[in-house]
Amino acid sequence: MKAKKTLKRLNKVEALLSSVIDQCPASKRGLRELLDSAKTSVVRAREAVNSQGGRRAARKPTVKAEQAKRGKLSAEGRKRISLAAKKRWTLAKRKGMNAVTGRPLSKTA
Repeated sequence: MKAKKTLKRLNKVEALLSSVIDQCPASKRGLRELLDSAKTSVVRAREAVNSQGGRRAARKPTVKAEQAKRGKLSAEGRKRISLAAKKRWTLAKRKGMNAVTGRPLSKTA
Protein backbone atom coordinates (compact mmCIF):
# COMPACT_ATOMS: atom_id res chain seq x y z
CA MET A 1 0.00 0.00 0.00
CA LYS A 2 1.25 3.48 -0.73
CA ALA A 3 2.51 5.60 2.14
CA LYS A 4 -0.04 8.38 1.59
CA LYS A 5 -2.95 5.95 1.68
CA THR A 6 -1.52 4.22 4.76
CA LEU A 7 -1.20 7.53 6.58
CA LYS A 8 -4.81 8.43 5.78
CA ARG A 9 -6.05 5.13 7.15
CA LEU A 10 -3.91 5.35 10.27
CA ASN A 11 -5.20 8.87 10.91
CA LYS A 12 -8.79 7.61 10.64
CA VAL A 13 -8.05 4.76 13.04
CA GLU A 14 -6.46 7.14 15.53
CA ALA A 15 -9.45 9.49 15.34
CA LEU A 16 -11.85 6.58 15.89
CA LEU A 17 -9.87 5.31 18.86
CA SER A 18 -9.79 8.80 20.36
CA SER A 19 -13.55 9.16 20.08
CA VAL A 20 -14.11 5.70 21.59
CA ILE A 21 -11.73 6.46 24.46
CA ASP A 22 -13.53 9.75 25.15
CA GLN A 23 -16.92 8.00 25.20
CA CYS A 24 -15.69 5.12 27.35
CA PRO A 25 -16.88 5.39 30.98
CA ALA A 26 -14.19 6.10 33.57
CA SER A 27 -15.29 3.07 35.59
CA LYS A 28 -13.97 0.72 32.87
CA ARG A 29 -10.30 1.28 33.70
CA GLY A 30 -8.97 -1.89 32.03
CA LEU A 31 -10.79 -1.17 28.80
CA ARG A 32 -9.53 2.41 28.67
CA GLU A 33 -5.90 1.27 29.18
CA LEU A 34 -6.29 -1.31 26.42
CA LEU A 35 -7.63 1.31 24.01
CA ASP A 36 -4.82 3.72 24.99
CA SER A 37 -2.21 1.08 24.18
CA ALA A 38 -3.90 0.47 20.82
CA LYS A 39 -3.81 4.20 20.10
CA THR A 40 -0.09 4.44 20.96
CA SER A 41 0.57 1.51 18.63
CA VAL A 42 -1.23 3.30 15.82
CA VAL A 43 0.75 6.49 16.52
CA ARG A 44 4.03 4.51 16.39
CA ALA A 45 2.98 2.87 13.12
CA ARG A 46 2.16 6.27 11.64
CA GLU A 47 5.57 7.64 12.68
CA ALA A 48 7.27 4.60 11.14
CA VAL A 49 5.45 5.18 7.83
CA ASN A 50 6.40 8.88 7.96
CA SER A 51 10.07 8.07 8.54
CA GLN A 52 10.11 5.60 5.62
CA GLY A 53 8.53 8.17 3.31
CA GLY A 54 11.40 10.59 3.96
CA ARG A 55 14.05 8.01 3.11
CA ARG A 56 12.79 7.38 -0.38
CA ALA A 57 15.34 8.34 -3.02
CA ALA A 58 14.45 11.30 -5.18
CA ARG A 59 13.47 10.38 -8.69
CA LYS A 60 15.65 11.42 -11.53
CA PRO A 61 14.00 13.98 -13.80
CA THR A 62 12.61 12.47 -16.93
CA VAL A 63 14.78 12.89 -19.97
CA LYS A 64 13.03 14.27 -23.00
CA ALA A 65 13.61 12.28 -26.13
CA GLU A 66 15.49 14.08 -28.82
CA GLN A 67 13.58 14.95 -31.93
CA ALA A 68 13.57 11.87 -34.08
CA LYS A 69 15.16 12.52 -37.42
CA ARG A 70 12.82 11.59 -40.17
CA GLY A 71 14.36 9.03 -42.43
CA LYS A 72 14.27 9.83 -46.09
CA LEU A 73 13.33 7.18 -48.57
CA SER A 74 16.12 6.32 -50.94
CA ALA A 75 15.52 6.07 -54.67
CA GLU A 76 16.03 2.31 -54.47
CA GLY A 77 13.48 1.96 -51.70
CA ARG A 78 10.96 4.06 -53.60
CA LYS A 79 11.46 1.88 -56.66
CA ARG A 80 10.90 -1.33 -54.65
CA ILE A 81 7.68 0.01 -53.21
CA SER A 82 6.50 1.01 -56.67
CA LEU A 83 7.26 -2.44 -58.08
CA ALA A 84 5.50 -4.19 -55.17
CA ALA A 85 2.40 -2.01 -55.67
CA LYS A 86 2.33 -2.75 -59.39
CA LYS A 87 2.62 -6.48 -58.65
CA ARG A 88 -0.34 -6.28 -56.21
CA TRP A 89 -2.41 -4.37 -58.74
CA THR A 90 -1.80 -6.90 -61.51
CA LEU A 91 -2.70 -9.82 -59.21
CA ALA A 92 -5.87 -8.04 -58.13
CA LYS A 93 -6.79 -7.25 -61.73
CA ARG A 94 -6.35 -10.93 -62.68
CA LYS A 95 -8.73 -11.90 -59.88
CA GLY A 96 -11.19 -9.22 -60.98
CA MET A 97 -10.79 -7.21 -57.78
CA ASN A 98 -10.07 -3.56 -57.14
CA ALA A 99 -6.50 -3.35 -55.82
CA VAL A 100 -7.25 -0.63 -53.28
CA THR A 101 -10.71 -1.52 -51.93
CA GLY A 102 -10.65 -5.29 -52.49
CA ARG A 103 -14.15 -5.20 -53.99
CA PRO A 104 -15.00 -6.98 -57.22
CA LEU A 105 -14.65 -4.87 -60.34
CA SER A 106 -17.93 -3.79 -61.91
CA LYS A 107 -18.50 -5.17 -65.36
CA THR A 108 -19.27 -2.73 -68.13
CA ALA A 109 -21.22 -3.64 -71.24
